[in-house]
Amino acid sequence: MRIVLENCSLYTGEKKDLYIDNGVFVEAFDKASADKTYDLTGKTVFPGLVDMHCHLREPGFEYRETILTGTMSAAKGGITSVCPMPNTKPVCDNAAVVNSILRKAEEAGYCRVYPIGACSKGLEGKELAEMGLMKEAGIVAVSDDGKPIKNAELLRKVLEYSSDFNIPVLDHCEVQCIAEGAMNESVTSSCIGIKGIPTAAEDIMISRDIIMSEYLNIPIHLCHVSTKGGVRMIREAKARGVKVTAETCPHYFTLTDESCENYDTNFKMNPPLRSPEDLAAVIEGLKDGTLDCIVTDHAPHHQDEKELEFSLANNGIVGFETSFALTYTYLVKPGHITLEKLVDLMCKNPSNILSLGRGGMEIGDDADIAVFDLENEFVFDKNKMLTKGKNTPYDGYKLYGETYLTIMGGNVTYEKLC
Repeated sequence: MRIVLENCSLYTGEKKDLYIDNGVFVEAFDKASADKTYDLTGKTVFPGLVDMHCHLREPGFEYRETILTGTMSAAKGGITSVCPMPNTKPVCDNAAVVNSILRKAEEAGYCRVYPIGACSKGLEGKELAEMGLMKEAGIVAVSDDGKPIKNAELLRKVLEYSSDFNIPVLDHCEVQCIAEGAMNESVTSSCIGIKGIPTAAEDIMISRDIIMSEYLNIPIHLCHVSTKGGVRMIREAKARGVKVTAETCPHYFTLTDESCENYDTNFKMNPPLRSPEDLAAVIEGLKDGTLDCIVTDHAPHHQDEKELEFSLANNGIVGFETSFALTYTYLVKPGHITLEKLVDLMCKNPSNILSLGRGGMEIGDDADIAVFDLENEFVFDKNKMLTKGKNTPYDGYKLYGETYLTIMGGNVTYEKLC
């Protein structure tokens, strides 16, 4: 298919027309021969976004989300590459499950899907999973996802074994024995009578992971960082050359634990929403490069799993369709970061950490792009989401950066029709 994108304003400020043929960017051709032509006046063109931490739920939890609905939702958010976590049923801890995920993703055709395999069999923290065979099948990293790598001995084995296959390790940082609450431990949790989770639960595990990475001189990636202590330790570790990278999510720089006061379970997640001081530290960490990536941790749940009393409800929110708009509205518009920095955080850095080769917009590069309307405010409506899960705290928010067009490999995967 031949596509012409006219009157493009790239995120770098450059203005030009873009030409796509057979899935890649090409030199100019006769516009009359194009199958589709888009006039992008007033819109801004970005490379397709890369979400290196999400949950597509399939196999096993299709009532929450499927690979089809999840990738459709991602495309609506301007995302062209997603990396689903292994907490499926069966767990993605072997090549057969990896192959199944990739086959269904290809059938869906809305996103490039790069599975993340489990560190341990069944996510049980006992035996190493079949990393080599999973890499041959197509995984790009390993993680025990919502569970931290169980102990320091296992962490060492995972780092050493994975390094033999050049597979990055992503770790959920939480000391579970002191993280048995339902929200951040704070004045708010005490006032509303909800058992809290101390920031120390995250900070202790971050320090363990940094120490082991430094000792072995093997990289480690820290998931969804939410605390000022964690940001500080990562900054200090990077300054002395530790091979640590880290991510955070939009909810950690847009919301605080005060949002839980009304017991709305759409504000319940893990790690929990933290204090205003933690939020400010996360923003500073994104500004100065301490935090490398913004991910969604997209976690769709059925309505019945969220409409419970706060302490019993499942953790997590959906994020594919809000991540760019929240980042642009809360970080770029106030001047915390530039558009170029946004692209680093939401595309180039994740791609580099996982060696995906995404983010290029030069001649010969795969034509993965996202087009956003940065000028006009819109009201986010959860009822218009394409994901099965409607568990979002952002319903009714006034945002900037609505998706206008998404193209993955030269195929239009989302187009705003009105």
